[in-house]
Amino acid sequence: MVVKDKVVIITGASSGIGEATARILAEKGAKVVLAARREEKLQILSKELGDNVIYKVTDVTRMADLEALAHFTLAQFGKIDVLVNSAGLSPFSNLIDKHVSEWDAMIDINLKGTLYGIGAVLPYLVAQQSGQIINLSSIAGHVAHSGSAVYSATKFAVRALSDSLREEMDKAHTKVRVTVISPGWTDTPITQSITDEKYKASTQKAMANSGMPVERVANTIVEAINLPEDSEWNEVILKSKN
Repeated sequence: MVVKDKVVIITGASSGIGEATARILAEKGAKVVLAARREEKLQILSKELGDNVIYKVTDVTRMADLEALAHFTLAQFGKIDVLVNSAGLSPFSNLIDKHVSEWDAMIDINLKGTLYGIGAVLPYLVAQQSGQIINLSSIAGHVAHSGSAVYSATKFAVRALSDSLREEMDKAHTKVRVTVISPGWTDTPITQSITDEKYKASTQKAMANSGMPVERVANTIVEAINLPEDSEWNEVILKSKN
């Protein structure tokens, strides 16, 4: 498999899509660096997945943490092949209710966290003239609905960042690949961040009716990594038929 022995950094790796991706990559022989804020979960997961899986406690809202993560990966494994930006937050609410702290958290994690991850690893990928950045957007990054205004704005922005970065890499004649994965409803703990009871109930109902298993999204990420080095998926939109 192409993924065997690749060095892959995963943010948001302590649960959800990030954790599922780490499990599949480890099984296929990749060297995985888990990054998230919850050290206890990272310790348990890295121990379970074996010697080629390590972790570093990382707050994606801090550029210094992402830079330290990149340095740590290079010190441990000697290279960086792939960054999977999967850390995310989605506390849905109506704008009229002014959940300002939640707006800030989504912008800091979903948008700035993705940008900081890119900024931390990009110099190394460009220097080695190869590598891949996979950013998690969402179907909400294509269509916005009431309650999802800020979340959708951050996910639209992730797609814009990715499109611009891809063109930048092409113009620089690098072989750095940039892929966006945009899932629909996915069965992750992300709904736990919703404080608005109305949106929490409707989101949980949508998850129950049409939520995809996290492994489906994780397998898509692995497939994107597994493409020939001279090929890339610009974006994959993935949703349940239910």
